[in-house]
Amino acid sequence: MIETFQKQAENVYILKPIFDRSEGASAEEIRALVESAGGKVCGIKTQVVREVNPATFIGSGKLEEIKEELSDSPADLIVFDGELSPSQTLNIRAALGVDVIDRTTLILDIFALNAKSTEGKLQVELAQLKYIYPRLRGKGAELSRQGGGIGTRGPGETQLESDRRHIRRRIDFLENALKNIETRRNLQNLRRKKNNIKTVALVGYTNTGKSTLLNRLTGADVFVKNQLFATLDPTMRKLPLKNCEVVLSDTVGFVRNLPHNLIEAFKSTLETAVNADLILIVCDATGDYEMQLETTENTLAEIHAESPKIVVYNKCENVADFTPYPKDAVFISALSGLGIDKLLEKIDGFFSDAYVRIEKKLSYPAYGAFGKLSDFCVVQSVNFEEDGVTVRASILKEHYYKFRDVFS
Repeated sequence: MIETFQKQAENVYILKPIFDRSEGASAEEIRALVESAGGKVCGIKTQVVREVNPATFIGSGKLEEIKEELSDSPADLIVFDGELSPSQTLNIRAALGVDVIDRTTLILDIFALNAKSTEGKLQVELAQLKYIYPRLRGKGAELSRQGGGIGTRGPGETQLESDRRHIRRRIDFLENALKNIETRRNLQNLRRKKNNIKTVALVGYTNTGKSTLLNRLTGADVFVKNQLFATLDPTMRKLPLKNCEVVLSDTVGFVRNLPHNLIEAFKSTLETAVNADLILIVCDATGDYEMQLETTENTLAEIHAESPKIVVYNKCENVADFTPYPKDAVFISALSGLGIDKLLEKIDGFFSDAYVRIEKKLSYPAYGAFGKLSDFCVVQSVNFEEDGVTVRASILKEHYYKFRDVFS
């Protein structure tokens, strides 16, 4: 397991490569990642990279310049905003005399800090080990010890080989454990499908307010914090609508260039989006919402989540002009409640065609039979009278035949 970032360092110097000048030199996201890991940014260096140096990524001349700047800096860790090869990491560390980690290692560390459930911890450990495994390399004599003893004479096994074998066994164990969890989740999904329980998935860029929106819509008490990846573990809550009831799910947020190992490790968790009947893509209206939407759509495409989607722009309480935004989106503030009624109407409208709405007075025996079928409908109101019970309900069309004897 990778040690937590907070134990490694507090003062962080960010090294950000730029491959296209038109992209700008904003380091807002990598700064937020560092702060989410508990680090303090003490310097940022951007560098236009026209051609990647295979040894040091950015070239020895630029490293000399950075080394001079670091001489007066309290930095005890450099975070490289990109993915480094093992040799590049070692070469940069040797050139600067300061420990170096890349973007993927940083994100893995944040996930390790925030994983709370057993599944979340297993997923993070699996991603960490898959990232470490190809990067294992000898470190002199300490990783070149030979095995010995009866039956093992000869070259034996180096410590490096032993480490790799141990990690490979642990990866296999974690993958099997997660497969078992995935099997249980698939059974739950099949039961929902069988009972025609409709599901809505909240997805989007990290820290756009998905968990706050879940709390606002369902009255849940999901942990909310203004930092990236505060929520890793999937959360599911019932959401009663005007004409039906759905299950609303919230899961891990996305960022640009989310490490592939993380997408693979969290694939079972992200299945909630793949299996959802409707996906709500939540963007931060006060941030770079175009980039957030593009990142989310790309990640959804990668995991083959093809359900219908509604784009929701959150944090709109202080937005005065909505003309720059897409006109077919829904504008809300999960914090203040602005636009929540309109969002609920849109969700309800999406599912309304799947239901038959009835208002009928039933005899008491018929109402008893109706109660046994309540799992197949959503009851809006029940009014008890002397000569019977007036019921208002929405019934899934595919289950309406079950109620014919009750309503006859």
